[in-house]
Amino acid sequence: MPATARGPAAIAQPRSGRAGDLAATLPDPAELVALGRALHNSGYAFVTPTPLTHARVNARPGNAIARSLRDVFGWSRPGPPELFPAGMLETMRRAGIVEQRGPLVASTVRFSSLQGLLFAHSAYPTSAPDSVFFGPDTYRFVRLIERALSDAATMPRSILDLGCGSGAGGLVAAQLAGNRPMLVLADINPKALVLACANAALAGIETVLLAGDLCRPFAAEARFDLVVANPPYLVDPSGRTYRSGGGPLGAELSLRILRDGAAHLAPGGRLVLYTGAAMVEGRDPFREAAAALLDGLGLEYQYGELDPDVFGEELETDAYREVDRIAAVSLIVTARPRKSVAASRGEPS
Repeated sequence: MPATARGPAAIAQPRSGRAGDLAATLPDPAELVALGRALHNSGYAFVTPTPLTHARVNARPGNAIARSLRDVFGWSRPGPPELFPAGMLETMRRAGIVEQRGPLVASTVRFSSLQGLLFAHSAYPTSAPDSVFFGPDTYRFVRLIERALSDAATMPRSILDLGCGSGAGGLVAAQLAGNRPMLVLADINPKALVLACANAALAGIETVLLAGDLCRPFAAEARFDLVVANPPYLVDPSGRTYRSGGGPLGAELSLRILRDGAAHLAPGGRLVLYTGAAMVEGRDPFREAAAALLDGLGLEYQYGELDPDVFGEELETDAYREVDRIAAVSLIVTARPRKSVAASRGEPS
């Protein structure tokens, strides 16, 4: 497959991403690639909305059963076997993503469109602990990466997508760099690495896949020109990997990424973090904690709100009873000393 292990020896335990390298029960990436290419050739495209929008659209009269491939692989609806083109259902079975619902067939993987690419990720609803999420946050994350690279003096030669999920951030960053950078996709979730492997192959981008908890698989001397991360940032009692950010307000993982990711930046390199911040009585506790951390490291950074109000339904839960709102925020860290406190705290343009 085009997604192959490569890179410096300083990066520990590279994985080629073949299904047998991870777990026999996971989807087969080669078959996912074949399926993705068939969908692409058919003209398939789908923009994934929020779970609430997804639920509302699927609840409309007549939307219970799929009438098109877009219904199956976008809206996650079951359809009759005759809906699938010749050979596609067999490819799905070999991939291990078929879910039989009586006489109907559903897919446990769906495909979303982004930047001219197709990305495989978990089907709706993403209720399993190892679900691989893709949605509006992903689109905002990629736009943030585009903005960060648009003013770069030089394109990165090495990129790390930390907690990569579907791999969308790292793959789009590599595509934008245009210089065949070394790309590392790292995640603690084996299913994410399988799907990211397939997505890299669909994009025709070589990558190193690493399994582990954030930067722990890396040698201390590993350095990257660009680190991107879109971690989970919610309080999730179920502890789902893609959703639970840890800590009382969901910010623990984002702060760990700042600390660990900054330690692996090359001189002049940048860390681009897209996350969420729970606002409490007009305060931003995440910004305060991040500023204290980065000021202590003496690094230059820019912080800003990208969307003032996301996941408003979470405010109905006990964990958020003191929270005003949850904002989508960006934090761009540069591996050079701060010029001044005022500059370091400026809003990104």
